[in-house]
Formats: sequence, structure tokens, C-alpha cells
Amino acid sequence: MDLALLRTFVTVHRAGSFTRAAALLGLSQPAVTSQIRTLERQLGRPLFLRQARGVTPTTIGDELAHKAAPHLDALVEITEAGLDEDSSLRTLHLAGPPEFTAERALPALAALTRENGQSFALRASFGNAEETLEGLAAGHHDLAITTTRPRGALLTATPLCDEEHVLVTAPRWAAHVSSGKLHRNDPPALENLPVVEVHESLPLVARYWAAVFDCRPAISGTVIVPDLRAVLACAVAGAGLAVLPRYLCAPALERGDIVALLDPAVPPLRTYFLAVRTGTLAMPHIARAHEWLLRAAADWA
Repeated sequence: MDLALLRTFVTVHRAGSFTRAAALLGLSQPAVTSQIRTLERQLGRPLFLRQARGVTPTTIGDELAHKAAPHLDALVEITEAGLDEDSSLRTLHLAGPPEFTAERALPALAALTRENGQSFALRASFGNAEETLEGLAAGHHDLAITTTRPRGALLTATPLCDEEHVLVTAPRWAAHVSSGKLHRNDPPALENLPVVEVHESLPLVARYWAAVFDCRPAISGTVIVPDLRAVLACAVAGAGLAVLPRYLCAPALERGDIVALLDPAVPPLRTYFLAVRTGTLAMPHIARAHEWLLRAAADWA
């Protein structure tokens, strides 16, 4: 059986779409369709059920993927190992949210760019969860950090770490609610304070209100800026209250530049995932970075 046909089949099985598989393989969609039909003729069985959006594997298709994919991944590993012997430096393409990637991931991976015998070049790009996962699926990135767990077989995700969210503001605003007005079930005490957020929809504030107060916020944004580091700077400058990850605002809290308005027994958390295209952990430079970030995350906790 032609290995090229099997490779195309496994890619379609993981992508759930001829179109997405074609993009990953660098082929046209008709070429992918033709290869799958050829393989189906050779086996005498249909491998996929065509649907309005993408394809669904048949029972035979799932069985073939289960048997063939590990061997194809092993061949990729052998090929990549051979390439590493001939090339002194591989390039890792990383994508993730700007703040977390800049403050956590890149410093952790910087050591690997200097490590003798296992070093690699590093290229990073920033984006939201949707953009990052789309880029990973399309082959633009090798490794992605995201707050959304990807679905389907094309991408594989591993929990990386949890991020604690803190409700903060400058000391002068805290004085407005420090006289016993702010309670766990009394969010109206905050509704007269200005708000700094990353989006008009107030995603971080809304998540905090739902987790701590069990309601939606009856407030609107005063300053909207699409970077949490800028949100922190505005909060320090007295622009209003904000919900920020603790890792980002901890130094400012320690200095007293901002104060935490609440200390809930169960703080709101958001989970980060480390995502790859299924099978690519067979590539040594991706596997090394993946392992390194997971080990670094243990210290972040």
C-alpha cells in the first residue's frame, strides 16, 4: 500500500475535513479527494462519510487510523532525527496570548535556544485562542498556548497551568469600598467604580462576577485596551478596577501600587493548554519544548 495514501488518509482523519487536510499537506483539495478514493477502492470499503461540513470516519476508517497513525508518526520521528543530524539548528514556531507568552513561555524557552546539542531557533507570534488554534491547525505554528481546549482529532492538548484572577484597583479607589460595603454577595458596591478591560464585552470581569458573585456585572468599561499589561498600567495609574491574572499583577500588589478588593475562598481560575498537531510530538524540537514548558509550569504554580 502506498504510504503517501496512508499519510493523506491519516491527515484527513485527524483534520475531519478534506479542505483542512489539503492545506496541511500542501495539496489541492481535488488531489486529496482523489487519493482517498484510490485508497477506498484498494480496500473495497468507504473510509469516510461525506457531510455538509467535513467528513466523519466510518468504523473501518477509525480502525485503519488506529493501526496506521502510530507507525506513520514513528516514520516522521525517524526522518526528523535524520534531519537533526544534518542541521545544527531547527526552528520552533510558538503562538499564544501576548501577555502569558511574553511573561511566562518565552523566558522559559529562552534557555533551550542556548542549550548545546538540543538548541533551536525560536519564532513567536501572538493571537487570541481562535486565531492561535486556526494557525496551529493550518501548520503555521508548531506549538500553541491557548485557554480553549481544541476539539477533534487534528489537535492534541495538554493542561499546562491554572491562572488565578484577582480583582484589583489603585488604593484611592479601594477607599471607596473599604468601609464594609463590599461583601461576597454585594457587587453593587463596585458599580460606581470605573472599569479597565481588554474588550467591550468585559470578558475577565464577567467571568469574575459569575464565579464570585454568581451574577452578571451591571457595569461598563471606562478604559478598553487589548493587552493585560496595559490594563495593569492603567489600574496602577488610577483608571479604575480591573481583573488581572495574579502572575502579572503580583509585583504591583507587593509594592502597594494596587490592592486586591477581595480574597475569595475559591478564586476564579482559567486553565491554559499546550496544543500541538497530533503526531508532531514525534519531532524532537517540538517534543523538547513541550516537555520544557510543562516542567516550567510546575514552578509557576
